[in-house]
Amino acid sequence: MASSSSGSPAHTHSPAPSVANSTASTQTSTSVPPLAPVSREGPDDSSKLKTLLSILKKFIGVADIASVRFSLPAQLLEPTPNLEYWNYLDRPETFISIGDSDDELGRMLAVLRFWFTKDLKYVKGKPCKPYNSTLGEFFRCNWVVEDTAPPILGQARKVSIDNITSTANKPVKVSYLTEQTSHHPPVSAFFVNCPEKGITARGFDQLSAKFTGTGIRVTPGAHNLGIFVNVQTRDNEEYQLTHPAATLGGLIRGSPSVTVADTCFVTCPKTRIKVILQYLEEGWLGKTQNKVLGVVYRYEPGSDKCTRIKDVPDREILAKIDGCWYDRVYYTLAGSKVIYTSSTKRPPAHQLPQTNFVETTQEPHLLVDLNPLFPVPKIIPPEVDQLPNESRRFWADVTQAILDKQFAAATKLKTELEERQREKAGARKAQNEEWIPRFFTGSVTPVGKPELTNDGVLALRGLHEGDYRLPESVVMGA
Repeated sequence: MASSSSGSPAHTHSPAPSVANSTASTQTSTSVPPLAPVSREGPDDSSKLKTLLSILKKFIGVADIASVRFSLPAQLLEPTPNLEYWNYLDRPETFISIGDSDDELGRMLAVLRFWFTKDLKYVKGKPCKPYNSTLGEFFRCNWVVEDTAPPILGQARKVSIDNITSTANKPVKVSYLTEQTSHHPPVSAFFVNCPEKGITARGFDQLSAKFTGTGIRVTPGAHNLGIFVNVQTRDNEEYQLTHPAATLGGLIRGSPSVTVADTCFVTCPKTRIKVILQYLEEGWLGKTQNKVLGVVYRYEPGSDKCTRIKDVPDREILAKIDGCWYDRVYYTLAGSKVIYTSSTKRPPAHQLPQTNFVETTQEPHLLVDLNPLFPVPKIIPPEVDQLPNESRRFWADVTQAILDKQFAAATKLKTELEERQREKAGARKAQNEEWIPRFFTGSVTPVGKPELTNDGVLALRGLHEGDYRLPESVVMGA
């Protein structure tokens, strides 16, 4: 399913339940509107999956089908640009609250709260295939959310970067800019900025995908080193969040779903706090459980070699993580022990780390409850202010044709755009010209952490101030 902004009018956003209501089990959740737009499901869904499988079977044995950039017919696509769909701000209020706590462990736990809310689109919707991004295509948007996410530990400072103005329960704006910086391999760069709270995030998005015969295993590409979050108000603490591998399964039985069975890491060298998260895909009866276990601990940057939960010495542990990333996630502070209640069922013995999880009478604390949460809609620049290579405008004719179920026309239009990109790439190659992104300084550099050009800085500033006007790009990739 596309993100909640797909097809939504510019400058509108719907109310959504607050994270403040999803981090305390004593509070009741409010009713929520459905994701917009509702995906168009029809009687041909099963035939779509059969068609997709017949195409994917041609790629059995191909090391990375993402690098092949094969073109799907329009009827198999969600009418959403990839750059719009692929972002990590499904719940921006968790992002802007990362630096609130005066406790460094509390800030790391706030990073984890953001981490578990960033992919609500997969929890609440069905997997989909957006349009392939074209070189030089870009997308920008804002979110406006109330600063309501409560502190996790210690005293909270919900103030703007001037350290004077309170932001508690007030609207705060988050701005987002992303650009397709490379076509071979397919890489996009992104930058998230909340000037009021002094917090940013950036990274390169690149996927590697392999068809296994029954599903698609997706892993981060070589240029994707994760999300880098910087908190200016906390002496520029930087957090690196790496991505786990995921599997899109259920294609044969006609019920596609995303599962995760991998390990990922969150590190902050300044505070010397690291997190190991272990995702568990299936229980001993083969039933998908979407479990996640984790440990938060002190580490020495440059010398830490721990890659598994059981590798971490008990004396270094600050907190433990346990829960379901589709449901509720809990944390337990060091010095207290975990008891598995009806809401936090004990994993099977063979899945428990050997030394770190024991049972006594201490209740875990709720980190986040995903059940009442839905993705927050984006605020998109009005169509009149969008450039020809801006995602919504670039794909507008294809999108309209798909929504009108004119699939042959949509496929023709999509093919024309892709062919135009190939022709321009051929012309650049013939003249030995290298593609230079507009908003970022390099296609895949600096390593892991893209930097904005002057155009990128101006575009983000104008976006945040509501001035969407930009000069058209001198060179177009498609």
